[in-house]
Amino acid sequence: MMRYLLGLFCLSFLLFGCDDGDVITVEFAFDDTFDTCGEMVLFKTTSDPSESLSVFISGLTESDLTTFGENLVDYTETMTEIRSLSETNTLNYRRYDATTISGDDLFCNEIPSNITIISDEEVTSGTVEFTTTATDDDNDGIPWQDEDANEDGDNNPATNPTDTDNDGIPNYLDVDDDGDNVLTRDEDTNEDGDNNPFTNPLNTDGEDQPDYLDTDDDNDGVLTRDEESILADNNPTNDITSSEIGPDYLNPNVSVSVPATEFRTHQITRSFTSSVELLNVTFAFVVNDMFDFGTTGWTSLTIEKATIFN
Repeated sequence: MMRYLLGLFCLSFLLFGCDDGDVITVEFAFDDTFDTCGEMVLFKTTSDPSESLSVFISGLTESDLTTFGENLVDYTETMTEIRSLSETNTLNYRRYDATTISGDDLFCNEIPSNITIISDEEVTSGTVEFTTTATDDDNDGIPWQDEDANEDGDNNPATNPTDTDNDGIPNYLDVDDDGDNVLTRDEDTNEDGDNNPFTNPLNTDGEDQPDYLDTDDDNDGVLTRDEESILADNNPTNDITSSEIGPDYLNPNVSVSVPATEFRTHQITRSFTSSVELLNVTFAFVVNDMFDFGTTGWTSLTIEKATIFN
């Protein structure tokens, strides 16, 4: 989708005169995402016509925008970083004589010899506002909206969250909702192909709770997490007495108990998205209170979280 940065004026293009009498068409029609490289260049380009819009911020790094601490966030959390444009922090609108241009060529490497900058409008006053959102996800296949059995009505699982196994991590961030040491994402028949245990839950014993919320999946009187008589590695899925039936925790004819002593370590993915607004910037051909520069994603990381064993 194209974002017309001058949309507030209800114009898709502007005309302005140059000193030599030429008239230049300025499109300002860029995608609503941007790319980055270096320390720290934000850029977006278009090839029809060949234009670029870029922001350079001295001394700013990806880490500055994505450091939220080790605590799990309440599904999402945002923080804002503000930098002023100056002689060293600049905003540039450029036009090129090439038919096709690449942002990587223009901003991450030396500009190729076959591309010439025919105009360069630089802005050194105004403000660049970064708003970064961190999102934590347990990757268990169940949408976070469906992991709040309390049904508070506020569409936010972080409010009075459901914690089925009482391990200190709410279900919407819990890779093993029932604490049976079998990952929630692995307790799905997946006959519908959506990898979502919530929409097609496996229910081995036919009781009220599906396996991903059932602490004794085969209803043999031994907790699933304790049916590890072979390997005892906090993973009941690989303890198999009968290959014809499958893992012991799904076999009601095997009920040997080796009590578990801990839950599996949770590995939770944290992803980041930044949106950027340019405030009170002035080009020679237009003054605007706010340009929506767009959004970008940053490198995700994995957070390991120990749980409370009970």
